Amino acid sequence: MRRSARGTGRGGVSTVGVIGWAVIIGAFVAWEGLGVVNDHDRWPTISDMLRAVTRPVAGRWILFSLWLWLGWHLFIRGWQFFLRR
Repeated sequence: MRRSARGTGRGGVSTVGVIGWAVIIGAFVAWEGLGVVNDHDRWPTISDMLRAVTRPVAGRWILFSLWLWLGWHLFIRGWQFFLRR
């Protein structure tokens, strides 16, 4: 099967996109790992930052809203019902 000029494979997944997400997730895992190994005063972990954001009620609502917005745009927006084909 031939690939299109945009670099998408069978499922319409871009190779560059998959590599980009892998790099982003790897960077977050490395950051968290370095924060756990090193002293917390010098290197804050992602969980420390999230704890500071979610301490006030407004921060919880803002983070929840961002989570809903991201989920909508990543999973629902371009989704087609599988039985409609």
